[in-house]
Amino acid sequence: MRANKGDQLVQHGRVVGQHDKVAEITEVMGAQGAPPYRVRFEDGHEAVCSPGPDSEIRHKDMRQQRT
Repeated sequence: MRANKGDQLVQHGRVVGQHDKVAEITEVMGAQGAPPYRVRFEDGHEAVCSPGPDSEIRHKDMRQQRT
């Protein structure tokens, strides 16, 4: 998993009815885009996380192409 500042980290819900959590990556703390990442969730809460297999990175440039 590789990310850049400004990308989105999406943690998919693992239980039926649980929504995905979307956060903006504000700092890449690992080497060459690797985790851990400092993130800011939509509610303003910030955390440091190392994403698991239930997560994906939405790259900033790919999001701009979709709109």
